[in-house]
Amino acid sequence: MKLPRDLFGTELVKLLAKFGYEVQRQTGSHIIVRTLQNGEDTQSIPAHKPLKIGTLSGILSDVAVHLGMEKRELAERLFGKK
Repeated sequence: MKLPRDLFGTELVKLLAKFGYEVQRQTGSHIIVRTLQNGEDTQSIPAHKPLKIGTLSGILSDVAVHLGMEKRELAERLFGKK
């Protein structure tokens, strides 16, 4: 699946809430989210408009590893048609 090129950091934070990620704080232009599902995981999401594709890919890779799934599967669940 092709990753979206126009996704804002704030939109990604809302999408990650499906997997238990909650906003902990915002430091400058970065939103810190954390989940306790499958152990603790913390991610720093830039509040940029839009996210650079490499940044988005890296965040999704880290989240996928933590959740025990492939990045492709995570992307489909976040951005795919239902």
